[in-house]
Amino acid sequence: MFDSITPLLTDPAAWLALVTLIIMEVVLGIDNLVFISILSNKLPEKDRPRVRRIGISLALIMRLGLLATIGFIVALTNPVFDLGITGPIEHGAPLFETAFSWRDLILIAGGLFLLWKATKEIHHTVDPAPTPGFLDKKDVVISNVGSAIFQIILLDLVFSVDSILTAVGMTDHVPIMMAAVIVAVTVMLLAATPLANFIDKNPTVVMLALGFLLMIGMVLIADGFGVHVPKGYIYAAMAFSGLVEGLNMMGRVASAKKHAAQVEQQAALNRAETAEPGV
Repeated sequence: MFDSITPLLTDPAAWLALVTLIIMEVVLGIDNLVFISILSNKLPEKDRPRVRRIGISLALIMRLGLLATIGFIVALTNPVFDLGITGPIEHGAPLFETAFSWRDLILIAGGLFLLWKATKEIHHTVDPAPTPGFLDKKDVVISNVGSAIFQIILLDLVFSVDSILTAVGMTDHVPIMMAAVIVAVTVMLLAATPLANFIDKNPTVVMLALGFLLMIGMVLIADGFGVHVPKGYIYAAMAFSGLVEGLNMMGRVASAKKHAAQVEQQAALNRAETAEPGV
């Protein structure tokens, strides 16, 4: 084991692959982290940190387990059945295809689950008279935590398979992939609580995050049908939306400060007018 790792420590290409994989794993982990944050924020406050830690730890265990079975993971990309339908040829490849592998089926199932979950949460947020959801029953906290962890496990599986298959396509060295996964999941663990608290304190960010989950769900389904949407476009759209929302938040803060200053100024004028008759 150490004989195979030692040459990598002195190989600049291996270090470059490690840095690239860490960045990629962190970026891919954002989707998972947003879902965990939204789901955990629906739980009682005392249970939230525990559920986040469990969810992210399970993601690490799942990814390391998948890396330990590289042959099985690679076999997931082999077609298991084909409906014989393909789209028009563009840039030398069909626009979509229906030769489904286990990876495709996992991505489609995960995408449908994300669409269902995000749509349900959006409906719960905008409904003027929302009906109690399974995470709103205060008398079944234990089952709520279990249900939340179960849903996190399902999405962990989807994101882990996608993440590991991408890593396998970038390097052949399992130690590099394992190191990148451990570092990326550690970053996720450190960022989980600050991100969840930020989302919880800013309701408009919740809706934006749910919109991200809808988009990610559609991308997973499209990927399952062979429509490969460049990940850079997705994350660029998320970054731009986040920037716009950040400007909106700054505008709301500035407006609140301006209003407070006007109220204080008016109060000062009222005190001055009240004091004048007694002068």
